Amino acid sequence: MNIINAKFTQNLTEMKSYDVIIIGGGAAGYFGAINIAAQDPELRIAILERGKEVLTKVKVSGGGRCNVTHAEFDPKELVKNYPRGQKELLGPFHTFMTGDTIAWFEERGVSLKIEEDGRMFPASDSSQTIIDCFLKEVDNYGIDVLTSSSVKTIEKHTSWVVKTNDTSFECEKLLIASGSNSKVWHMLESLGHTIISPVPSLFTFDITDARIKDIPGVVAKNVEIHVVGTNLYSEGPLLITHVGMSAPAILKLSAYGAIDLAKMNYQFQIKINFIRIEEEKCLEHLKEIKQDYSKKMVQNSVQYNLPKRLWKSLVKAAEIPEDGRWADMNREQLMNLKDQLTKAIFDVHGKSTFKEEFVTAGGVDLKEINFKSFESKLHKNLYFAGEVLNIDAVTGGFNFQNAWTGAYIAAQHIAN
Repeated sequence: MNIINAKFTQNLTEMKSYDVIIIGGGAAGYFGAINIAAQDPELRIAILERGKEVLTKVKVSGGGRCNVTHAEFDPKELVKNYPRGQKELLGPFHTFMTGDTIAWFEERGVSLKIEEDGRMFPASDSSQTIIDCFLKEVDNYGIDVLTSSSVKTIEKHTSWVVKTNDTSFECEKLLIASGSNSKVWHMLESLGHTIISPVPSLFTFDITDARIKDIPGVVAKNVEIHVVGTNLYSEGPLLITHVGMSAPAILKLSAYGAIDLAKMNYQFQIKINFIRIEEEKCLEHLKEIKQDYSKKMVQNSVQYNLPKRLWKSLVKAAEIPEDGRWADMNREQLMNLKDQLTKAIFDVHGKSTFKEEFVTAGGVDLKEINFKSFESKLHKNLYFAGEVLNIDAVTGGFNFQNAWTGAYIAAQHIAN
């Protein structure tokens, strides 16, 4: 691999020619470059990366372990994890999806493992394993990687002309894998493509509330959450954090509600059913408990497999005294506890980035892409892969799978 830092390269020629240029040195860019070269090793290929480092998102993903994909092997089920791109990815996933990803890496000496929740990581538990695999493949195929190469313009002549600060490049085929890069999106707009305005997609909720203030780290294993006044709904584990709430139940809401929640300026209310039982059934059950546990203190009689700290907090919020016994509970207190368990309202007043990962909804309008080839419908020999398109997913390895699938299919068509 010829890594060239463009800022420090002297005596650059006016125009450099390649068969294929890839804009973006991330997951989709590298995967595309390697698969193009694998199909036709004679092609001259260059990756242009605006930063000094490549594969930075791969490095931090999954807490530095790299959540490569997800163990879902049915395309119809897999697409359900994409708030944007669900319909468009069904065909591509029949061509290249989870099993193909696993085989691709195993053929190159990288074995993946499945965790209980379905997420897949390299067996080494290190994202460096994935990075080293990519660097080795790029080196083997003699692909040029030009760092500090921030693209300034993209022009269509008889071939594609891409200009950076100090160099002009021409190529027959161009693959855009620049992720959520607003400057590249503006260039694509100048070529006639429609860009759906980007908004954050995966984020946690900022909540200041006495019920959760002193219990960070508590996990409710299976809750239902509604965004009040909307049809937005999710279910799954909920984590209480120092600043609010996180975990899959929240992250799913943030992904599927990305556009609506942005319009609300991240100021809204959520209603949580901590026990996933209907109100009336809960009330009947609480009445039974009142009889069966009459002499016991409510705070010490944890129900519904809730974490002890969460149960105590909800009991307190229901205005039941610390030393209150089940026998002493009046109807109002029973109703209050039922409400706290089944329809607790929390005010959300902002969002926070989920770990180091930042995913956006938005990008090139999917109507303008041929998903059999990931080629532009407006310009021949212009291809796309990854988050540059208006495709995003919930957390769990799905965003990377989109990158692998798009880059692989685009590579097959570019090379042939």
